[in-house]
Order: sequence, then structure tokens, then C-alpha cells
Amino acid sequence: MSKALIVVDVQPTFCEGGELGVQGGNAVAERIAAFVNEHRGDYAYIATTQDWHIKPGSHFSEHPDFVDTWPPHGRASTTNAQLHPAIAALGIAHHFKKGQYSAAYSGFEGIEDNTDAIPSRDEVKAQEQAGHTLANALKAAGIDHVDVVGIAESHCVKATALDAKQLGYEVTVFSDLTVPVSPESGEAARVAMREAGVELR
Repeated sequence: MSKALIVVDVQPTFCEGGELGVQGGNAVAERIAAFVNEHRGDYAYIATTQDWHIKPGSHFSEHPDFVDTWPPHGRASTTNAQLHPAIAALGIAHHFKKGQYSAAYSGFEGIEDNTDAIPSRDEVKAQEQAGHTLANALKAAGIDHVDVVGIAESHCVKATALDAKQLGYEVTVFSDLTVPVSPESGEAARVAMREAGVELR
């Protein structure tokens, strides 16, 4: 079995004190860092994803409903859009930025970008067309099992796990290495993931 680990959106913007801070986010970041340090050798491929919003359209709202619209967050090149310091210190080689010009919950909507650049819409599209996507990276690495951790379980972790499953991977989400926006949304996400065949551990 060849495994990949996807660390989803562990950024200050989603931790306590951030624009969309989730209770327990900083603690999850530290637990993920400890997990990676202990289990790095178990994985053939490790990547992070980040919200990297430039002009995401109606995803941002002055009057958000917290379902489809949200307060501004994860703004490209800001401190809070960077990886959480505990994750940045791991020296992971592959980083996928998503949501530059759209909402983008799943890491599979991102493009590989290891810079702090603010690309144009055309540049993002060109990167997608050139195949710099998470799906292609996993395929090239010969992956058959994907483990997903990160923030938030109820949104981007769920979307990334479901997309990985839809692409034919065996998928595991580690419950102690993620945290939902709320207990209710977390339970709904776990139901959806289980029904799709995602293993929750």
C-alpha cells in the first residue's frame, strides 16, 4: 500500500484569533505536527492545502450566512493565510493553494504553488490545464490510500476526503487530527463521510 497524507488548511485564519477561527484549531495543528514527525516514514507523499483567496466572488460577504458565504479569510499572501507555524516547521515539500478566484473547499480544487505569489486568474487556469493538481500529483506518486487531516472537519476536510474517495482512493480521516466548525456540523460531516465509504479513525 502506498499512502499519502493531505494536511488540509491548517492556517492561522482558521485557528483561534483568525478571521474564521475554529475552537481547538491551534491544538489540532500541534497534534498534526507531532503525528507527521512520528509517521513521516509511513507516507510516500505528503502535501498541504491552503485557502489562498484573491477575488473569490460571492464566497466573501459583508453579511455572511456561514453556509455559502463567509467573512473575508485566507487572503492570499497575508500572515493568516500562511501555514500554521507548527506545520510550516515540518518542511513539507508540496503545497496546493485553492480558492484564488472561487470558493474551493476541496484540496483537489487547488494547484501546486510553493510560493507566496498572487497569480492572475489566467495564471491559475494555465496551472490547472498544465496538470499541476493534487489528483495528478497523487497519480504520479502511485498512491492508493489517502489519509486526510486538518481544518475544518465539517467543510474542507470533508470535501477533500469525499473527492479522494470519488477518485477511487481508500480514504481515512483521523478524528483526533481534525476539528469541526461546530459539534453539529461535525456530526453531519462524519455521517456523510461514512456513507461515502471514508474510514474514520
